[in-house]
Amino acid sequence: MERSARIFVAGHRGLVGSAISRRLQRAGATNIITRTKEEMDLRDQATVDRFFAEEHPEYVFLAAAKVGGILANSMYPADFIRDNLSMELNIIDAAYRHGVRKLLFLGSSCIYPKLAPQPIREECLLSGELEPTNDAYAIAKIAGIKMCQAYNRQYGSDFIAVMPTNLYGPGDNFDLQNSHVLPALIRKFYEAKVGRSSSVLIWGTGTPRREFLHVDDLADACLFLMDRYSGSEIINVGVGEDLSVRELAELVGSVVGFTGDLVFDTSKLDGTPRKLLDVTRVHGLGWRAKIGLREGVEQTYQWFLEHTARGL
Repeated sequence: MERSARIFVAGHRGLVGSAISRRLQRAGATNIITRTKEEMDLRDQATVDRFFAEEHPEYVFLAAAKVGGILANSMYPADFIRDNLSMELNIIDAAYRHGVRKLLFLGSSCIYPKLAPQPIREECLLSGELEPTNDAYAIAKIAGIKMCQAYNRQYGSDFIAVMPTNLYGPGDNFDLQNSHVLPALIRKFYEAKVGRSSSVLIWGTGTPRREFLHVDDLADACLFLMDRYSGSEIINVGVGEDLSVRELAELVGSVVGFTGDLVFDTSKLDGTPRKLLDVTRVHGLGWRAKIGLREGVEQTYQWFLEHTARGL
């Protein structure tokens, strides 16, 4: 991908999109095109089509999405499937019709069956039932994958699809109502430490196992794949290691400096028992994650202190 090309980062203010923008800038990209939600509603087909006709992007990173944790997905499934389907349809189709040279679509590890064999290989897609707490979001992401593959097959497009594992990092969402588990734990432990609480309440049993990838590592993988990979086979991106929610909570508590007790609310949903990605394919292409979990949590906690904690 030429660094002087016109590159559209859809969702540049989000966790993933902002990381991709930072990585592109470090790589010398000189013509990054962005739009805020206020400037362009990606759910509106006419608006998106007009943007592509006027701006003529040559490369697209489709990082825009409506995202959230178990609570948000359970409460607003219609919003998750409608908004994500709309954005994917509008951007992928406009990219084809306006001659985009290459598009990278960001999926999610939640596309895989709830009880998929671990670690999860890319071939497991559509081999079993989805986790019901986020099936609306997963179905929308699967549709985006299939759309990229269909356009490649019918039109000869160069649209690739990347499946990251659970993400975290600078710019994360720390709202306890709709955040993912790691940023939620950072905020909970911080508030408990500041409030001198004797314990922290954690949803579920603490036994589910999760894999966590720093968003800057994902951004690095996206640029790597945009440069070096073309094909319709999806690509998992992760670290290849996981830990239990209890172990994660202990790690976050240690970083924050909370010394109280952990209390698990077993009446709350656990979600998928385990979700570890097989990263053999991306390793075979020559890419590996570089940021260790503790280092990444420390970075993220520092960002939280500097940008979010002050407003609580």
